[in-house]
Amino acid sequence: MTDTTAEAQPRVGPASRVALHELSMRRDRDEWIVGRMATRTFVALPSAGARAVRLLGEGLSVARTQERLRADTGEEFDIADFVADLAVLGFVARIDDRPLPDPTPPRASLPRLRPRHVRFALHPVLPVAVAVLTAAAVVVLLLRPGLLPGYRALLWSPHGSVVLLSGAAAGWTLLLAHELAHLVTARAAGVPGRMSLGTRLQFLVMQTDISGIELAPRRHRQTAYLSGIALNLSVASALVLVLAVTDPASTVHRLSAAALLLALMPLPFQLMVFTRTDVYFVLQDLTGCRDLYGDGLAYARYRYRRALRPRTHAGEDDPSARLPRHERRAVRVYSVVLVVGTAACLAFMAAVTLPLDIALLARAVRGLAPGNTPAGYADSAAVLVTLGGVNVLWLVTKWRDHRSRRRAKEVARPGT
Repeated sequence: MTDTTAEAQPRVGPASRVALHELSMRRDRDEWIVGRMATRTFVALPSAGARAVRLLGEGLSVARTQERLRADTGEEFDIADFVADLAVLGFVARIDDRPLPDPTPPRASLPRLRPRHVRFALHPVLPVAVAVLTAAAVVVLLLRPGLLPGYRALLWSPHGSVVLLSGAAAGWTLLLAHELAHLVTARAAGVPGRMSLGTRLQFLVMQTDISGIELAPRRHRQTAYLSGIALNLSVASALVLVLAVTDPASTVHRLSAAALLLALMPLPFQLMVFTRTDVYFVLQDLTGCRDLYGDGLAYARYRYRRALRPRTHAGEDDPSARLPRHERRAVRVYSVVLVVGTAACLAFMAAVTLPLDIALLARAVRGLAPGNTPAGYADSAAVLVTLGGVNVLWLVTKWRDHRSRRRAKEVARPGT
């Protein structure tokens, strides 16, 4: 086993000068968010750290930067170590005449989509239009509450396979549109963004990495976080208006009613903030927390260990104590929501979802036995393909994420 840490660590001396990659900075309360959009790497720095980045970017040497900071703050800083940390983050292009390895940037979805193509997504008029459309639908429902369909509207066809396949197609189309709304809004703010499949507890989800949005103004951040919900509300509101002007017996009306339910169904899921939904990122931004989920999970584990073995973990430090006061309160409250919500969600899966899936799959397998009708065979095959396919996809995605996290931990190890 060979330790390569010393070889990988860049050599920085007092006379060294560095060339930084293009970095962006944004003040956030008492800290500065500094990041490189190309690699989607970001870090929170105190004011002195942000000042050091500016001085180094202006071409000052390590020693001169240290002197300036000492004169400005009265404190002593190790700028050589600071530069080495920036290099590890991929923020440094060269130290003196030595170019540093540049990490491969993550691929973006729809790379040909430029900010100028979707600038409209950040126009202030757009949220007003969504609000007006939603308000119009609410007024229509208040005047004609019978237009709001019940769950039977999903059974718009007498053929179960048609209902299942069409529902899956419409649901995934709406899900793709939801994530595209995040991607488009973030791209308008200059953030690359990448869509992929992911898992949240027992749920298979589509997700969009728009981590670069941290450097955008608050209005742009909130717009990017809420754009998916706004799209669902817009689609649902438009369908309410369609229901109001179509014949209840028509196919268009029945399909619109089913689509309306499919557009509304993901919205309650957004309130499950313990699974890092869109609303979670809104709350994280409003509370000023850097990692609400990670810190909340660490605090919940700390409380669990203290409750389970109080003597063994009596000297363990509270991980939330190092956080600023406003973050500490939010993290502790969120940890309760995280534990209760996760437990309730897993209990529901064990008591309802899993038995239902097993029953449906068992019925579908029995339906493939000899003696069934062609329509029965088609229904059974549709259930196996749709429901079985979703569960297989969940397992594959979960395994892929697990392998990615394991590889990331192996890369982070100091020795190989």
